[in-house]
Amino acid sequence: MRLALDEAERAARGGDVPVGAVVLAPDGSTVLASGHNEREVARDPTAHAELLALRRAAAALGQWRLADCTLVVTLEPCTMCAGAIQQSRVDRLVYGARDEKAGAAGSLWDVVRDRRLNHRPEVVEGVLAEECARLLTAFFRDR
Repeated sequence: MRLALDEAERAARGGDVPVGAVVLAPDGSTVLASGHNEREVARDPTAHAELLALRRAAAALGQWRLADCTLVVTLEPCTMCAGAIQQSRVDRLVYGARDEKAGAAGSLWDVVRDRRLNHRPEVVEGVLAEECARLLTAFFRDR
């Protein structure tokens, strides 16, 4: 989560909402890829930290299936990112702060654990939640 927080800080420095993500290899310690929000820089509404990290991890592995991998993200994923997590076959999602307004991993919706879908990753929430939330709160307070 500390690496994801570093990525989130990079997003804030670039003028974007401070969300960072890291994809860990099946061994749980090797970083395959990372990303942070780049919507403002790229002028792309889909340039969320999770999507960028998942794309980069798939490129690193040379395949779209990220089975046995873990996605660590500072903020609970939105519906778009939750769909990408489900589709990428990530085995574990770890996130920091809950997103009561748009979260799709337990807060507002629970897309990633929807029993109607063919793949449901394990979800671990609340890792360094206060630190993740503080970064977001400070960013929006300054805006």
